[in-house]
Amino acid sequence: MSNPQDDNVPSSTGWRFKVGIAIICLMLGSWLMVPLAAAADVSGSKIAALTGVLFISNKILLILAIAIMGKAGFQQLKRSLFGYVSALAPATDVEVGPARHRIGLVMFCLPLISAFLEPYIDTLWPGLRPNLWQLQALGDAMLIGSFFVLGGNFWDKVRALFIRTARVVNTSAV
Repeated sequence: MSNPQDDNVPSSTGWRFKVGIAIICLMLGSWLMVPLAAAADVSGSKIAALTGVLFISNKILLILAIAIMGKAGFQQLKRSLFGYVSALAPATDVEVGPARHRIGLVMFCLPLISAFLEPYIDTLWPGLRPNLWQLQALGDAMLIGSFFVLGGNFWDKVRALFIRTARVVNTSAV
């Protein structure tokens, strides 16, 4: 005779966990209907309505997935997903040298300044800037890569900008 508590234990082999994963995959896969509808020359108003329906239905499906998986199953999913992501995070215990810091700052600031100036350049001198998505993707990749070049301490500094009570502590006293 099986123990009724065994059904509540999160397990990646349990049926509840698998059904929850299937619902999440359905949620994410349903967004493919938008580009397919655009490729099929569906009117813009119908695509907008489809987007709204998908947005609301995905929220409902997420709640359904969490209800089916249970809190423990959803926590297991988050741990497994964020376990992979946290392994990619920049190390906070590595001291970044001056050259690496300068390169990282250029990588961080260049895409931001470029994105800020684009509308003004296009207005003042139309056609000067090539409108290539590859260059915009390169700028996005450069911005993300700058966090890895600058190290984990830089991300803490950026995050501190959004904490009202954060204070600067200068450990390199002159």
